[in-house]
Amino acid sequence: MTSPRVLLVCGSLRAGSTNEAALRAALDAAPPGTSGEVFGGMGALPHFNPDDDRDPPPAPVAALRSAIGAADAVLFCTPEYAGALPGSFKNLLDWTIGGGELSGRPVAWINVASPAAPAGGADAHASLRKVLGYAGAEIVEEACARVPVTRPDLGPDGRVRDPALRDRLGAPLAALLAAAARGPAERP
Repeated sequence: MTSPRVLLVCGSLRAGSTNEAALRAALDAAPPGTSGEVFGGMGALPHFNPDDDRDPPPAPVAALRSAIGAADAVLFCTPEYAGALPGSFKNLLDWTIGGGELSGRPVAWINVASPAAPAGGADAHASLRKVLGYAGAEIVEEACARVPVTRPDLGPDGRVRDPALRDRLGAPLAALLAAAARGPAERP
């Protein structure tokens, strides 16, 4: 049996993003044998234009689609900006529609909005749910979680310091991979 492979996609381009730190902590706490990567090419994607969505796609788009296609599951973590998904992240999602790589693929998200956030990122995740529906992705509800991560939770290296918080961040990824391993017919 091959080890499960997960792609982690951060919706923030900010250096030192708590969203990216959360994804890295989730991967660090992943079940043994898990392989994965945090996708780092969002900033290189061209602005989405349907006229440019043809074979071959632009190289950064091909890299995104290849990374999604090679994954057994995809875990997202995005901030909310102005009541919705950040524009660069929505652009990434737009590029996934034409390729079809998310269709039928198990996906989930971690919401790291601080307890002080008015809506807790709910609007961004409602938008994400809508776009993933258009993409035909399979949202694994039991793997979607709110686990607040604040700047003080990060060490000087930008990593989540608290082992208990790292474990809490790893739980959604473990649930996502367990659902992916069950196969489509066995998932709720």
